[in-house]
Amino acid sequence: MAQILLIEDEHVIRVALHRLLERHGYKVSEAASVEQALTDYRLASFDLIISDLRLPGAPGTEIINKADGVPVLIMTSYASVRSAVDSMKQGAVDYISKPFDHQELLRLVERILTMSQPGKSADVHRQDPPSEDLAVEGMVGSCAAMQEVTHKISKVAPTDATVLILGESGTGKELVASALHDQSERNGARLVTVNCAAIPEQLIESELFGHEKGAFTGADKSRTGLVQAADGGTLFLDEIGELPLAAQARLLRVLQNGEVRRVGSEHAHKVDIRLVSATHRDLKQLVQESKFRSDLYFRLRVVELSLPPLRDRGDDIRLLAEFLLNKVCRRLNRDPLKLSKEALGTISAYGWPGNVRELENALERAAVLCEQDTINPELLAIESGVEPLSEKPQQQPNQDLSLEAYFIQFVLDNQGNMTETELAKRLGISRKTLWERRNRFGIPRAKKETR
Repeated sequence: MAQILLIEDEHVIRVALHRLLERHGYKVSEAASVEQALTDYRLASFDLIISDLRLPGAPGTEIINKADGVPVLIMTSYASVRSAVDSMKQGAVDYISKPFDHQELLRLVERILTMSQPGKSADVHRQDPPSEDLAVEGMVGSCAAMQEVTHKISKVAPTDATVLILGESGTGKELVASALHDQSERNGARLVTVNCAAIPEQLIESELFGHEKGAFTGADKSRTGLVQAADGGTLFLDEIGELPLAAQARLLRVLQNGEVRRVGSEHAHKVDIRLVSATHRDLKQLVQESKFRSDLYFRLRVVELSLPPLRDRGDDIRLLAEFLLNKVCRRLNRDPLKLSKEALGTISAYGWPGNVRELENALERAAVLCEQDTINPELLAIESGVEPLSEKPQQQPNQDLSLEAYFIQFVLDNQGNMTETELAKRLGISRKTLWERRNRFGIPRAKKETR
């Protein structure tokens, strides 16, 4: 059992962190100051020291040189680059900015203990069901790639740096954007999310930047755009690779000058936003094809976060499946279900082209159809190597179809007499997910006949 010394002068915080760490299998001792820690304990007996930076008497960094090589994690309410750099220069193994998410601290503690004890894993019960906090951040799992992502988020979130999130559809880019906002100093203001692919090209500039009365046909009054709506907070532009060139030029002006000009206006309005964007496309390739501005591309990728596809996350898939199944059961208001050994094997062997979103949809479908307390492979309706269909599949009973083939058949059979909203509702997905799956499986929207 790893032993941790917690140095924190605020009693309420110290008690809360003590309980959190003990609840996750650590043995915790505590002190209210560096002086008390040096007086009451032999520092070399600990595996990790967690200390606040601002303490009565000596600062928390004073413990570093007296710790006999024990790693020191510094907590600070001052999420400035200067305090972080100073702590690291003095020998701190890492730092974490207050207020922080409990799961963020636990992941950081586990990572430090694992690094400082080669060949040993931290004393955390990995098989315990992940908490809801992890799902909110989309960080269920502990593979190396995801640890790198969560570590970068903890470092980047407190800053105002522009972030570009890369990853396939369904890997959780929107959840990462939410985590960046929630862990930033802007979390008291709005997070405005815009799916650039879901807005018609002719309306995107008006939606983002606003317009003046009479700027175009139908503009019967002035309107504030979504960029201004995010003033003081965070603007998340999902699928930014779909942004038209004209809108790209306007967005570049926002980033360069901190001002937005509405369509049809000669006057600019000052805005203070933090921009986070995401795409599943290769922006470098789009730049080479003159479909994306190079100056905007370099502005967007001040910090780049790459999310791994689910198929590359190893044992995380099983952990995530069990968590998502619990989440689905709560949403469906039914008793908890479990996955059979065979079902877990099928889940691990499948490629998951739709990533986490596809996994959750498969589990929800299985939970709806399950009549016992265990989900077997047949209920998952997935097969390794399923290829997208370019033509309408032959009619067959739905229960014999894979999840992908079922989706394709349903859309092709019903898009002639259903709207996109109705299709998405019947499939139990959002319109955004419907759009993404159309693109992935190559299903064009049906052309409406004119009379």
